[in-house]
This record gives sequence, C-alpha cells and structure tokens, in this order.
Amino acid sequence: MQSVITVILSRIIFYIKAAQLIRRVFEVNLEVNRSQQKGLCGLATQDSALPLNGVGANGETAESITHARREYLAEIYRLQSSTDEPVTTTAVAVRLEVSPPAVVRMIRRLSLEGYLRRQPYKGVRLTPEGEREALKSIRRHRLLEAFLVTVMKFGWDEVHEHAHGMESVINEQFEDRMDELAGYPKRCPHGDPIPSKDGQMPAINDVSLAATPLGTEGVIRRIRNHTPDKLRYLAEHQLVPGAAITLLNRAPFNGPVRLKAPNGEHVLGAEMANDLFIEIGRGA
Repeated sequence: MQSVITVILSRIIFYIKAAQLIRRVFEVNLEVNRSQQKGLCGLATQDSALPLNGVGANGETAESITHARREYLAEIYRLQSSTDEPVTTTAVAVRLEVSPPAVVRMIRRLSLEGYLRRQPYKGVRLTPEGEREALKSIRRHRLLEAFLVTVMKFGWDEVHEHAHGMESVINEQFEDRMDELAGYPKRCPHGDPIPSKDGQMPAINDVSLAATPLGTEGVIRRIRNHTPDKLRYLAEHQLVPGAAITLLNRAPFNGPVRLKAPNGEHVLGAEMANDLFIEIGRGA
C-alpha cells in the first residue's frame, strides 16, 4: 500500500513540474511567424550565434549556448542526411532563417569544439561527437512532442512550438520520466522516428507520396510539414500516420494527386503530397 501511494505521489509531483514548465513556456514571447514556417521536428530559429567567451550580449549562459549549438547540429544532421555533399553555410542559414554571418560564427565555434569538420569552399560535416549531440537534441524534441500529445493531451498541431520552448529547461532525468509516462514511444506524433537514448537513429523505410508511381499502396508513416493548419487539415481527413492509402492519379506538371483512404478519396496539392511519406505495401 505504501509503495502504491509513493508511486501516485511521484506521478503527481511530475505532472505538477510538467505543468509549471508548460506555463513557463506559455509566458515566453515566442515568435508568431515561426508557427507558419515548414517546421521540421527540432528546428530552431536563432538570429545570432553567441561569442566564444561563453556569455552573450544579453547575458546568455553556457547552458543556453549548449542548447543553441545542439539545435544547429540537429539541423546540419538533417541536411547531411539528404545529400552526399558537405552542408553549406547558405543551406543552414536558409533552413534556420538566420543571417549567414551568424551561421559562420556558430560553425566556426562548433568546428573549434570538434563537432564539425570543415571543408574549405565546400561546407561542413558532423564529426561523430557532433552527430551524437545532434541526435540528443532531436530525441528530446520528439519525446517532448510525444509526451505533450499522449500524456498532456495536446493536439498534434500544437506541440512543435511548445516542445521547442521546453527543450532548454528540462534535464535528462525529466526526459527519462517523460519517456516512461508516454509509453516509450518510437515515433513523435508526426511519425518521425525518435533516436534511442544511446544515440541510434532508427532506419527509415519510407518514400514521399510525390515520388511514388500510380497504383502504389502503402501506409502513411510521417508528415514532414508541421505547419498547424496543414496538420489540422490532414487530421480532419484522417490522413495521419498509420492510415492506409492508394495513389490513384497525379496531374501533370507538378499538379495535385488523388488518393484513396479508408474514409474515401482525397485530392492533395503537390506540395502537401511531397510532405507525406509512406511505407509501401504495408497494411494497405
């Protein structure tokens, strides 16, 4: 009986702490326009890199620097995963919506610390240590999203911004408790795989709906675009991870696609079709 009471009290305390963190996030003046971008899980928007002396102009601490550089590393990881070429400064600046000089300063810092390997006039690649730090950032963000949906009952269209705001204010112990209470999820609510605690990214065996031939049957596995209104639209039409679909038609010249789902046929624009990733031949 005593052990049951202890477990209950432990969970109550955890929920109180979670609620306090969420309230703290709500009080922060988050940038409104970031909720309109094509947010990728874990994507940060920073306007400047911190100097090498460990304290920024506004008094940022070493802890906030760690969070900032992990976000850069996470985005470089995504860019690096989609190409065989080194990641350019321009590509990072575009994806993070920051100025190129800010990216140059951060890349210089990360290179000096051993997280990046620079190739003159070409770009950068993550070192093994840089990849480990990138996966830590991605894991925390996606776990937060899963926890907010599964335990706190947020909508999948709400959690991207909230998770971003909470990343820098939780510790590893809190992260472990979220993982446990959320049921040790393997994917975030949008279907992106969650790296393991030891830094392993699960294999992804899916393809964009826009790149599949007509007649393809498969199951939606992940949604690349996390814009709230688009996620709400997909949810309203039950086009969510786990839904079985068949590609029926694709208009020429980058036109819309028509697909069949259990609840009927749907037409999606080419841009949205490009952001739906399916696993072919599984459960359709």
